[in-house]
Amino acid sequence: MKRFKTLFGVLFIALAFACEGPAGPPGPPGFDGFDGLDGQDGINILGQVLEIEATFSPENDYTIFYEFPQNVEVFESDLVLVYLLFEQTDDPDGGDPVDVWRLMPQTRILPEGLLQYNYDHTFFDVSIFLESDFDLGILPPGDTDNQIFRIAVVPAEFALQSNLDTSNMQDVLNALKTGAENIEHIRLD
Repeated sequence: MKRFKTLFGVLFIALAFACEGPAGPPGPPGFDGFDGLDGQDGINILGQVLEIEATFSPENDYTIFYEFPQNVEVFESDLVLVYLLFEQTDDPDGGDPVDVWRLMPQTRILPEGLLQYNYDHTFFDVSIFLESDFDLGILPPGDTDNQIFRIAVVPAEFALQSNLDTSNMQDVLNALKTGAENIEHIRLD
């Protein structure tokens, strides 16, 4: 009897796994998103880098305000990093000048006192402002006029999972797979 049960069990298992039905209908097609990634068309789900140029003045209370456009989705948990174009140095190979970017906040020690380039943000906007222990009205145009900033929006999960050096603009660009040629340049007036 034991042999019969074993033989019946083996035969039952063989028949159960040998059965195959017709293939089911195909699933619905997915969306081709930004840069070929899945997601909604035109919505960036992997981060974005924007470059803005603006002037600090008494009229804007030495504050530059930038509202994120509709095609840049920023979540409350995302990292929003702002870099200041601090200077340009000569290329040793004789090419174009090389940009030197510094992660903000940045403090400069001037003869008049301390000057700090700082920022804050929400998931709607970024506010870049000057702080000092002296009257900002005495600053020369080199410290206020036509200042260039890069704003990098980095998803929090991505930044935490990688060994991202946020102080290095090139590391951030490489991590986001964005080249300098792909950065949108915006002039604020």
